[in-house]
Amino acid sequence: MSKEKTKELFGVIEQWPITKASKGRKEFIEQLNSFVYERLNEGHNGKLSELISKTVYLEKQRIKLNPWKVDPVDDKAYWNNIGTQLDLIQNLADKENAEEELLKRIINRYSEEIVGHFDKKTFLFSRWFLTTFFKRLFNKYFGKNQWRWGKKSHLLEKIKVTGDISLVQNLFTKGTVVILPTHHSNLDSIMVGYMIDTKMELPVFSYGAGLNLYNVEIAAYFMNRLGAFRVDRRKKNPIYLECLKGMTSYSLTTGINNIFFPGGTRSRSGATESKVKLGLISSLIEAQRLNIEHGDNSKIIVVTMNLNYHFVLEAKALIDQYLRHVGREKHIISRDSKPGFSGYVQLIRQLFNKESEVYFSLGRVMDVFGNSLDENGNSLDKFGNIIDIKDYFTTDGHIKADAQRESIYTRLLGEYVTKEYQKNQVVLSSNIISYVAFQTLFEEYDSQDFVQFINTKHNKPSIPYQLFKDRCSEVMDILQSWAKENLIILAPEIQNSDIEEMIHHGLEHLGIYHKNMILKKMDDLVFVQDLSLLFFYHNRLVNYSFDTLLPWVSKIKVE
Repeated sequence: MSKEKTKELFGVIEQWPITKASKGRKEFIEQLNSFVYERLNEGHNGKLSELISKTVYLEKQRIKLNPWKVDPVDDKAYWNNIGTQLDLIQNLADKENAEEELLKRIINRYSEEIVGHFDKKTFLFSRWFLTTFFKRLFNKYFGKNQWRWGKKSHLLEKIKVTGDISLVQNLFTKGTVVILPTHHSNLDSIMVGYMIDTKMELPVFSYGAGLNLYNVEIAAYFMNRLGAFRVDRRKKNPIYLECLKGMTSYSLTTGINNIFFPGGTRSRSGATESKVKLGLISSLIEAQRLNIEHGDNSKIIVVTMNLNYHFVLEAKALIDQYLRHVGREKHIISRDSKPGFSGYVQLIRQLFNKESEVYFSLGRVMDVFGNSLDENGNSLDKFGNIIDIKDYFTTDGHIKADAQRESIYTRLLGEYVTKEYQKNQVVLSSNIISYVAFQTLFEEYDSQDFVQFINTKHNKPSIPYQLFKDRCSEVMDILQSWAKENLIILAPEIQNSDIEEMIHHGLEHLGIYHKNMILKKMDDLVFVQDLSLLFFYHNRLVNYSFDTLLPWVSKIKVE
């Protein structure tokens, strides 16, 4: 699609789906409340008292055991009151009606909490602010042909996108687009949103933001006005979970384009997701069926997106959490998990002297059943024949909900998503050198327990450079053969560089904003200065089958 056509279709912010939904927020919430209420009432067949009682208990436990600053000031009083009201209505003649009204009150409270807002002025300011912020993160202060972090065009050169952007643009007006990114950093949400705006030139998408992020007032201010819907992962009660699922399904049926992170949270290990949360995936199946039931033939359009950086700012804290989880008492939390003053000074210094890039890889554009879509939005089977997706929901000639059938579709879509993640990974030089370095050191260790290995007090472990170089070359050869078969994607420094240049690029970029270099070459040795961080970045390639092809590679299972 031409730039002029893109602007013609998507340039008027007032016409964006998320803008229209925000203007009608009150009506949207009312309709969402009805949508969720019908599902809960139907699913519990007159047992609303048990449903509400369980919710009250779990909410009181949350308030007692895990309170947050962002919680409503009346949280405790509200749930005490709901509990009291539930007790009082048990002896009423119209008990069922009273319980229904109580349920509606709870649903509305959750809907008001979940549903976000979009403000044009805030968006335009954020577009400017994020350009300024990302220029400092990805550009040098003085770079080639640029001055003072460069222009916006210099930044956009550092944001690399592969995949069929034009097809997604064409289909944007023919259905509701759902982008499913991998998730490694707190930067991901704003980075994906910025890329969609600047590189794909599409309207703003709604996205889920963890309520914990709202503890930071400045973050809360912007997310409240940029289309985010709030997700509180502490709340496991059935009413809240139905409200959250209802929000995703219902918003899709109203044409609001969404970004969902199907992994559910950031990857603590650093590995790309090999499993996804099927709750979110199931909402896509349900939304497609609801569209068809209502006579709307528009598609829910699924696009996976792989993100890859040379660095993750919070990598140290993430990998410590992961190692603590899998190793329990065997793992010793690092003192560097949270950067101190010197760490922030180092970060500021590096912002002036370092540059990097971020890669986005769009996967195959699919319907909710994993079928590819053509430029007209038709679903195609593996032979290229057009499929009528109504048939997926039809029983005896009628469109019907079938929980068992849709659970199968959900599982299959989850598998398609993880396959797309696997083949659309953009491998960076930093991924290769960290993988080779960790595997080479681990090979010499007697045990297969990587947690114990990482916690062993090594005296700056090192690898002979020639061995390191030879093994990087072996991994590169395998990756290049896989790339020819479209099983993976290689960054330019792997496609177009010799082994020495690739290693140099990797050493320069690996974890560039951490306090210390993770790998450092001195004379004929490569020294490792942080094993846990090396493990984190190594894990980006851990789910590929190098262990079946290279004798020095150990199979390490991470999630």
